[in-house]
Amino acid sequence: MQQMPCKFACFFRVTKERGVTFQQLNFIKRMYVTQHSKALSQRAKLKSESTAPPFLEGQHSGQEKTVIHEVRSVSPLLPPLSEKRVINESEAWKSTVIAGGTGTVAGPASKEEKQWKEMKLELDDLPGILARLSKIKLTALVVSTASAGFAMAPVPFDLTCFLLASLGTGLSSCAANSINQFFEVPFDSNMNRTKNRPLVRGQISPLLAVSFAASCAVPGIALLTFGVNPLTAALGAFNIILYTCCYTPLKRISIVNTWVGAVVGAIPPIMGWTAATGSLDAGALLLGGILYSWQFPHFNALSWGLREDYSRGGYCMMSVTHPEMCRRVALRHCLALIGLSSLAPILDVTTWTFPIISLPINLYISYLGFRFYRDADRGSSRKLFFCSLWHLPMLLLLMLTCKKSWYKKDNKKESLS
Repeated sequence: MQQMPCKFACFFRVTKERGVTFQQLNFIKRMYVTQHSKALSQRAKLKSESTAPPFLEGQHSGQEKTVIHEVRSVSPLLPPLSEKRVINESEAWKSTVIAGGTGTVAGPASKEEKQWKEMKLELDDLPGILARLSKIKLTALVVSTASAGFAMAPVPFDLTCFLLASLGTGLSSCAANSINQFFEVPFDSNMNRTKNRPLVRGQISPLLAVSFAASCAVPGIALLTFGVNPLTAALGAFNIILYTCCYTPLKRISIVNTWVGAVVGAIPPIMGWTAATGSLDAGALLLGGILYSWQFPHFNALSWGLREDYSRGGYCMMSVTHPEMCRRVALRHCLALIGLSSLAPILDVTTWTFPIISLPINLYISYLGFRFYRDADRGSSRKLFFCSLWHLPMLLLLMLTCKKSWYKKDNKKESLS
């Protein structure tokens, strides 16, 4: 490359003396590129793509035209009448495609499918459906609290009366829960928590639900009336009316529904006490008060995580309309459980051991109630709710172990007389 200026000088001198043709100059250019400039490269110009289809490439370039053929959709050939099959109802929603059109037109069967229709009821699924209709878990809780009230009564244990009272209370609870679901179908369909209930999904008809409720209420009240005593039957009938005719409509009117619902939950242990004793004593009211106060931390903590659902369903709950009051009321009744436990030995229901051994669990639920009041988040509400699930059976069990014996009371009465 250092000799290039000398070569160019010689080249221009030779061209001036002898003359160089264009072909010679082009040949010299190619030789120079090949030998001295390896970095240079010749780029081939790409041939522009032809817009004509492949089968038109052989025609003259001046006559090239782009031809677009519109291909219409072809409807499937219908089989002969002899080969037609009967279409099932489950396939009636399929739409018919119109040939030559740009869209699909749904047939009348698809419009019918979009409408609500009752699902077919299988006899094998009926027990499970009725169990969900009667809220079997809630019914089990009601029967267990009534059994605790019966066991806490200061009288000898009567197994026959206990079984009849438990069965009658359970049937009454099933009737009340079924009627509650019957009234709340349009509202339950808007909530994720309740949208799979049997009446919402159409698994059973409303007539069957009402018939099931009546078939539970009538035998249940009859068992309590003739097998136990009229006072317990009156409490059971009053609880059904209070739950279905007061609590259920109040859920969409006022937050007072929470207090009414707490009264509904407090009646079953009173029914158990009256079933055993036949009278409404201070011990029955104490048990009812414990259940009454327990329901506020339990339900308020539960409703705190379901605020969106309750708002979407149109329910007027403290957690939706009065969130600060919701937390304050939960804490207040957690502390009330400590006071009610201290009243048990004063009312001669338990020994003085009960307030002492129940203090740790009462303090723990009060601590969680304070955390819920202070933090106001889903984590604290969830902890309070799960604590309430084991707190109530533990408290009733401790209360039962510290129960005063009935024969000691009789001996004291005889000695005084």
